Amino acid sequence: MSVVPPSLLCLGLCLSQSTWAQKGNLPPPCITALPGSTVPPRSPVTLLCQGPKQAEWYRISKVGSPEPMGKEEQITPGKTNTLSITEMTTDKTGLYHCSYQRGGRWSQFSDPLQLVMTGAYDKPSLSSVAGTVVAPGENVKLQCFSKINYDVFILTKEDGDHITQNQSSTPQHGGHQTIFLLNPVSTTQAGTYRCYGAFLDYPYVWSQPSDPLQLQVEGTTDSPSSTQPRCATAPAAWRPSVETQVRLSLAALLLLVMVVLLAEAWCSGAGVPQ
Repeated sequence: MSVVPPSLLCLGLCLSQSTWAQKGNLPPPCITALPGSTVPPRSPVTLLCQGPKQAEWYRISKVGSPEPMGKEEQITPGKTNTLSITEMTTDKTGLYHCSYQRGGRWSQFSDPLQLVMTGAYDKPSLSSVAGTVVAPGENVKLQCFSKINYDVFILTKEDGDHITQNQSSTPQHGGHQTIFLLNPVSTTQAGTYRCYGAFLDYPYVWSQPSDPLQLQVEGTTDSPSSTQPRCATAPAAWRPSVETQVRLSLAALLLLVMVVLLAEAWCSGAGVPQ
């Protein structure tokens, strides 16, 4: 009776496992807001879901707050990968994520996007305790203060979409304040900062932004900040390389040989006894 060589069986199994591992699950897409995720009242904004070219359907969902991520409210299923909001209002604020469908399967959800309405309250003030020109390695304290008793203050950098810190406020001199620490400061932290105030009951409705504070770190040169949203490169469809195609062909050939040997072994063992 013929027996399948163990080395041949092991090689076939390893190649098969490698082939399935390369397919994997559909990777998550990327969601961005145009022109940005901090939007003044009654202003338009468009949510963009970036997936691979082979995506067949898209779904942009709003995450119910304070409900868990699993309970999303479906907003727009379809082949379009954009969701246009003509006027920003408080009920449109919150967390959004998206997914796409390909080959009958839905991808993983994108990282959540925080959509915020700004300009609802008076602006706080932002100042640097040690000045706006510092040396690398120093400990920088940025003070955000308002006479309004905000529950939290939010510190943003550059285009207003990069949230650096979010901290609770404390009573101070007839108002509320918080101290944002940049310890130790590095050259990458040079740039324009603003702070906002907000209340816990409406975490995605912020005040007007503070006046900008330009933080300079010695040894850096100013460069214009990009107003375009940054998003990771959309996942590309899995395309086998030449090497992978060779391995797939070899795996198929080995599986065929295994089937033939197993069939021969079964036929030999199934003979009528003498």
